[in-house]
Amino acid sequence: MASSLYCLKFVYLLSFLSTIHLAAVPSFSFVQPLCHGHERSYLLQFKESFAIINNNKSISFDPSAYPKVASWTLEGNNSDCCSWDGVECDKSNGHVIGLDLNSSYLYGSINSSSSLFNLVHLQRLNLADNHFNHSQIPFTVSNLSKLTYLNLSNSTFSGQIPLEFSQLSHMSSLDLSYNHLEIKNPSLGRLVENLTCLENLDLSLVNIISIVPNMLANLSSLTSLRLYDCKLHGEFPVGIFKLPNLRVLNVRKNKGLTGYLPDFQWKSPLEEMILASTSFSGKLPATIGNLSSLTVIDMYKCNFSGFIPSSLGNLKHLNFLDLSYNTFEGHVPSSFGNLIQLSFLYLSQNELTGPIPFELENLTQLTGLFLYFNNITGQIPFGLMNLTKLSILDLAGNYLTGQIPNSIFNLENLEFLDLSSNDFTAKVEFDKFVKLKKLTSLYLSDCGVSLIIGETSDNTTLQKFKNLGFGGCNLSKFPDFLANQDELTWLDLETNNIHGQVPEWFWNVSKENLEVVILSYNFLTSLGQHPILLPWTRLAILDLRSNKLQGTLPIPSFSTLQYLVSNNSFTGKIPELICNMSSLQVLDLSINNLSGSLPQCLHNFGDSLLVLDIQRNTFEGSIPQAWTSGSKLMMINFNQNKFQGWLPRSLAKCIMLKALDFSNNQFHDTFPTWLGNLPNLKLLILRSNKFYGPIRTHKAKYKFPSLQIFDLSYNSFTGSLPLKFFQYSNSSRLESAKELTYIQVTSTFHMQNSLQNYLWNFEYSYAMIMINKGVVTDYEKVQELFTALDFSSNRFTGDIPKSIGNLNLKGLRLLNLSNNFLTGHIPQSLRNFVNLESLDISQNKLFGEIPQQLTQLTFLESFNVSHNHLVGPIPQGKQFNTFPSNSFEGNPGLCGSPLTKKCESYEVSLPSPTTPEKSKDLGSPFQFGWKIVLIGYGFGLVVGVIIGQAVSARNHDWLMKTFGMRKLVR
Repeated sequence: MASSLYCLKFVYLLSFLSTIHLAAVPSFSFVQPLCHGHERSYLLQFKESFAIINNNKSISFDPSAYPKVASWTLEGNNSDCCSWDGVECDKSNGHVIGLDLNSSYLYGSINSSSSLFNLVHLQRLNLADNHFNHSQIPFTVSNLSKLTYLNLSNSTFSGQIPLEFSQLSHMSSLDLSYNHLEIKNPSLGRLVENLTCLENLDLSLVNIISIVPNMLANLSSLTSLRLYDCKLHGEFPVGIFKLPNLRVLNVRKNKGLTGYLPDFQWKSPLEEMILASTSFSGKLPATIGNLSSLTVIDMYKCNFSGFIPSSLGNLKHLNFLDLSYNTFEGHVPSSFGNLIQLSFLYLSQNELTGPIPFELENLTQLTGLFLYFNNITGQIPFGLMNLTKLSILDLAGNYLTGQIPNSIFNLENLEFLDLSSNDFTAKVEFDKFVKLKKLTSLYLSDCGVSLIIGETSDNTTLQKFKNLGFGGCNLSKFPDFLANQDELTWLDLETNNIHGQVPEWFWNVSKENLEVVILSYNFLTSLGQHPILLPWTRLAILDLRSNKLQGTLPIPSFSTLQYLVSNNSFTGKIPELICNMSSLQVLDLSINNLSGSLPQCLHNFGDSLLVLDIQRNTFEGSIPQAWTSGSKLMMINFNQNKFQGWLPRSLAKCIMLKALDFSNNQFHDTFPTWLGNLPNLKLLILRSNKFYGPIRTHKAKYKFPSLQIFDLSYNSFTGSLPLKFFQYSNSSRLESAKELTYIQVTSTFHMQNSLQNYLWNFEYSYAMIMINKGVVTDYEKVQELFTALDFSSNRFTGDIPKSIGNLNLKGLRLLNLSNNFLTGHIPQSLRNFVNLESLDISQNKLFGEIPQQLTQLTFLESFNVSHNHLVGPIPQGKQFNTFPSNSFEGNPGLCGSPLTKKCESYEVSLPSPTTPEKSKDLGSPFQFGWKIVLIGYGFGLVVGVIIGQAVSARNHDWLMKTFGMRKLVR
C-alpha cells in the first residue's frame, strides 16, 4: 500500500508542477510555448535514422497504420514540434513528454546513441508495431528516468532485456510483448523489483525460462499481469491471486508452470483469469463464485479435475468460460443457466456425464456451445431453439440418443453444427439442414443416422458449404449436389456403402479450396478418368484406405501432408512425381500390389516425412542409400517385400527414428550395430531375412538405449546371445507410467477459417507382426510398456547368461530363444522378469532341471522347454499347473505332471561337449512344425499391453478412429 501511495504522489507531483507556471501568469496573456529547439533536432535525427515503408504488412499489422513522422518537417509554418503527429509537449514548459509512434511503418535498427534517449523529459513512449530489425533494446533507455509508460510490443526487438530497466522506478505500464526478447541476466525478479509503481506488465512471448518470482506478489499497484508463452516453470505464487488491484492475469501457454487455485475468501477485482495450456491442477474451489467481477475464465488444457462447482453460476458478468481439455467429471451444473451474459461456453474433452441441462436455454447471448468428447447422455434439449444467436454448436463424441430434434433447424444463425459420433437413431433429411441458410459446416459422421439426400437437394441447393462430414451415414453414392460446391475445404464420406467408380465430376469439386478428402472404408473399385496429378491445389489429406481400388497410384497435390492409400489393389511402380511432395508427413502405401524399385528420391522427404509405410507389397531391389541428417522420420516399415542387399548405413543419421521393420525380405547383411546410437529407437524387427554372423556387443558406443522390442528371428546370426545391449536400456522407465500409451507418431494438421480453428492430430500407431506361441499374430497397436525379445531360429551358441534376470528389462513380456544351439542350465534369475507372459526356450541343447523359482512368474501364460536335455521333476503349482504336456516333450529325463512319467528316481545325464551340428533344415523358417495361424489374436495378456486385431465395444468417434482427432475451436 505504501508503494501505491508513493506512485500516486509522483503522478500528482507531475500534475502540480505542470500548473505552477500557469498560476503565475494571467489567463488573458497565456501563449502555449513552442517546443525547444534541441528537442526538435533530436526528433528530426530520430526520424532520419529510419526508413519509412508504407503499406507493408511485414512492418505493421494494423490496418489503420500510417507514417506519423511524415508530418515532422520544418517546411512552412510547421517548425513547432509540439504540433507534429504523435508528439505531446508539456503545456507549461514546452518539453516533449510523450511520443506515440505506434504503427508508423518505422523500419531500421535503434542503438544506444539514438537521439531518442536525449529526450530526458519523456514520460510516455509508444513504439509498438514497427520493425526495429532485430536490434537490442539499448541500455540508454535508463536516460528516460521519468518514464511512466513504455510500449515496445510487436516491434521486432531481440536479445536480452537490459538491466537498466530496473532503474525506471516511476514506470506504471511496461509492455515488451511479442518480440524476440529474453530475460536471463538479470532475472525477472531483479528486473522488476524496483518498479514498485507497476500497474501493467506485459512480457508475453519474452523467453524467460524461470520460475515466477514471489516478489511479483508485492506489487500492490498491479492491475494487469500478462506472461503468455514465456516458458515459465515451477509453482505459481498463490499470493499473486491476492493482489488487491489485479484485474487481468494471463499466464497462458506455460506448460511447465504448476499451481492451484486458492480458497477465494476475499473480495477481488479480477476480471480475466487465463491459465490455459499450463499445468495448473487440483479442484476448482467453490469460492471461485466469489470473484464477482470475472468476465473471462480460460482454463483450457490444464490438469484440473473433480466436479465443476455450481458456484460458477454466480458470476453474472461472465462472458467467456473455457474448462475444456481437463478431467472434470459429473454433470454440467444447471446453475450455468444463470450466466446470462455468456457468449462462449467450452466444456469439451472432459469426463462429464448426465444430460445437457435444460437451463442452458436461458443463455440467450450464447454464440458458441462446445461439449464435444464427453460422456453426455440423453437427448438434445428442445429449449435450445431459444439460443437464437448461436452460430456454433458442437456436441460430437458423446452418447446422445433419440432423433435430432427439429428445434435445431430453428437456429437460423447457426453456421457450424457437429453432431458426429453419437447414438442418434432414424433417418434425417438433408433438406432440413439446407433450411439453415447460414450453415457452412455440417458434421454428421458416425452419429447413428441415415442421411437422406433427395433429388431436390441436388437441384435446389445453392448453399455453399465449407466442411461436410458424412462418414457412416449409410450413403450409397456420391451426393450429386457436391458437383456445385466450389468453397468446400473438408469432405468426409468414409465408412459408407459407396460402390464402383468415382464419378468424373468429382475431380472438379472445389479445386482451389479442398484441403481434406476422406473416402476410406467404402467399396470403390476405380478412380475413373482422373488426371495423373490430382487437381486440388491446397490438398493436405488424401485418405483412400480400405477400398478395392485398382490401377496406378494417383498423385495428390505437392502440398499434401498425409497420403493414405493402404489396403487396396493398386499396381505398378511408385511414380517419380511423388518426389515433388516436399511437405509430406505420412506416406502409407501398405497392403497393395505395388512393385518395382523405390524412387531414389525417398530420402528427400527427410525434412518433413514422419512415417514411411510400404509393407506388404512386392517392391524389390535395394533401399535408397542417401538418408540425410536432420531427418524427422520416426517410423519405417518395409515388411513383406522383396528387398535385397545391405541396409543403408545412412539411416543412422535419422536420429528421430522410433520403429524400424525390415522383416520378411531378402536382406543379406550383418547386424546393423551402427543403429545403436539412435536415442529413440524402441522397435527393431529383422525377422525372416538373410542376416548372418556374430553380433558384436562389446562396443560401448553402440548402446540401443531405448530398445524394447527386438526381433532377430529366422536369420543366420551366430555367436552368443546379444543381451549386453540391454545393460544400457532405459525402457524400464515406462513402468511407472500412469496412462497406457501406444508407440505412435502424431501428424498435425491445422485448418483455420472465419468460424473456428481446427487442430487435427493423426495418430499413426505402429502395427507389427510377431510370432507368439507359434502363431503369427498381427498387432494393430503396441503399448509403450510392451517389451519383447525374439532371438529364435538362428545359430546362437553358448549358455543363457545367469545374469539375464539382472538386465534392465523389468517390463519384459515375451522372451523367445527357441531353435538355437544354446547349452547349459536354465538360469534361476529368469524369475526376476515378473511381468513375463510368454517364455520359449525350446529346441536347444539345455540340460539340468527346470528351476522351481520359475513358479513365481504368475503372469506366465505360455511356457515351452520342449526338445532339450532337461531332467528331473517339472515344477508344480500356480501357472505350471496350466501348461500342456507338449510344453515339455522331447526331454526324456523330465517327469511329473502333465507328463505321464512318474518321478520315482532319475539320474542327471549331461550331454557330451561336442560341437553342435548344423540343423539340416535351418533354411526353413518353420522347420519345427509350428502351427501357423495368420492374423491370430495375441496370447491373452493379463494386463493388456498389446492390442491384437483391435476390437472396440463401440466405434466411439469417426474422427478418433480415422485421425485420433483433437479439435480446438477457439
